[in-house]
Amino acid sequence: MTTRGVHTTYEPRSSTPPQGAGRRVLAASAVAATLPYLALKAAWLSGSRIGIPDGSVLLEAGPFLTAANAVTLAMDATVIVLVLVLTRPWGLRTPAWMLTVPVFTATGLLTPILLGFPGQLLVRALGFGTGPDEAAARQPFLDDWVFTVVYTGFTLQGLALAGLFVPYARQRWGRRWQGVVGERLPSPTGVVAAAAASAALALAALFLYWAFGGTAGLSAERAEAHGVESAVASVAHATCALAAGSGVWLLSRGGTLPARWPLGLTWVGGAATLAWGAWLLIASLAPQPDGPEGPSTAGQLIYAGQMATGALATAVLTRFLISRRES
Repeated sequence: MTTRGVHTTYEPRSSTPPQGAGRRVLAASAVAATLPYLALKAAWLSGSRIGIPDGSVLLEAGPFLTAANAVTLAMDATVIVLVLVLTRPWGLRTPAWMLTVPVFTATGLLTPILLGFPGQLLVRALGFGTGPDEAAARQPFLDDWVFTVVYTGFTLQGLALAGLFVPYARQRWGRRWQGVVGERLPSPTGVVAAAAASAALALAALFLYWAFGGTAGLSAERAEAHGVESAVASVAHATCALAAGSGVWLLSRGGTLPARWPLGLTWVGGAATLAWGAWLLIASLAPQPDGPEGPSTAGQLIYAGQMATGALATAVLTRFLISRRES
């Protein structure tokens, strides 16, 4: 007898990942979408100023920025490796942690972009984006076309990787999300889930506060730069936090809800909250050149809280999946 409501039948496994013309298109799209970003990063590491306007703080690149460019180049190149793992016969024999860790990280970094970037394009098309006068008054950073090219590539990567990973995961681990949620999670996992859900709710409320023009916890520069486009980004992060919180709450309370829904919410929301909290916290610790004010202490604490919330949600997700394996 199982304790987590898992079906006792196993899905048949083959020695190769699912194939088809659609998957080949997705694989090619994911690889192609990495090329503009990889080319830009390689150019900057070699000393090129392409896409960097005069007066940009990026022209004062120090060791931290050089290391950041190298790391982000390697991270984007990992997408090509993931495509191979998800489409080649040997991919099903890859150790689980070697696949799930980078996929979880990619999910976390790309999901807010998938939610926010199309919305930002929409508000620009409707005429609600940053006007030329406001853009000219801001501290120069990167040419506008760089953001469009890079975030379009990230969007395509996210969609393509999702289209490749879901059928792969269904074939390899489909039994983990068969059936219903099952019994309520016992302590201490239940306590962790309650903490994660509460923190996620508070975090979502904060992001929505920022979306509607609140400035508490923001640096003076970010508060001054607030606009419709940054509001869309805040709403995207609020959505991810709500997904994480609702997912862990549904997992912890048990019941007859199909397990795939809370698992999906916790995976996506927890990954996004953890990854972006860590990313923003690390970026806030970078040495600040003369000029723009860096993130406030309150902002750094918020990023740390965001990362901790995602970590708690991830812990609940991991424990739930382990319990499915043991049942």
